[in-house]
Amino acid sequence: MLIHVGQDRNVAVDLRLAAWLALVAGAVNAAGFRALGYFSANMTGNLSSLSDFLALGRVQVALWFLALIVAFILGAFLSGVLAEIGRKLEIRGIYAFSILLEALVLLGLAIADLIWPERLGGGALMICLSALMGLQNGATTRISDGRVRSTHVSGIATDIGLEVARLMVAPGRGERRRRQVMGARLTLHLTTLAAFFLGGLLGVWGYELAGPLVYAVIAGVLLLLALPALKSARKVQG
Repeated sequence: MLIHVGQDRNVAVDLRLAAWLALVAGAVNAAGFRALGYFSANMTGNLSSLSDFLALGRVQVALWFLALIVAFILGAFLSGVLAEIGRKLEIRGIYAFSILLEALVLLGLAIADLIWPERLGGGALMICLSALMGLQNGATTRISDGRVRSTHVSGIATDIGLEVARLMVAPGRGERRRRQVMGARLTLHLTTLAAFFLGGLLGVWGYELAGPLVYAVIAGVLLLLALPALKSARKVQG
């Protein structure tokens, strides 16, 4: 799931990637909103809020939304840098390292928020979460050649509508293979959307039950995904 890249991946591998990482993104996004009132992964909404508050002359609030957007971009940038390093050095498990890094930072944030809540502060936590969402979305986008975007719900919803339209207006006789491809893409997008939604439910319920510890649980899920992939990559390279 975190080893094969681009055309070396099949539908089943992309489905697992979409399901697990959209689940994680949905949980982080919803838990962050429940705790602090902002979305760490919703760059469409954050950009709209930025323009809205800037137009109203509320520059300080607008700058806050700008910080969330910049953090997300920086996270994606870091993901891209790691991917390029992995490509040049032929490190098969580089995407698993990205997810491992996300897990470790998320675990650190959970511990820091429990021990020093006043020092970490809501703003710093949210900016870190946005950066992690950019890191994750960058990794999933790059490894799948853009087929999987774990946080990009607007694009996913658009793709669902387009794929349904293609299937309805459908390929004629002799285009069975094309229909199968469109069906597979539709399944992938629906899975991503459903996983993000389920992750949101679990993130809110988890925050209500355990507070910041929910981030530690999410980090545990990421570790369970990254560590076996790193082990497999070492075996293949060895």
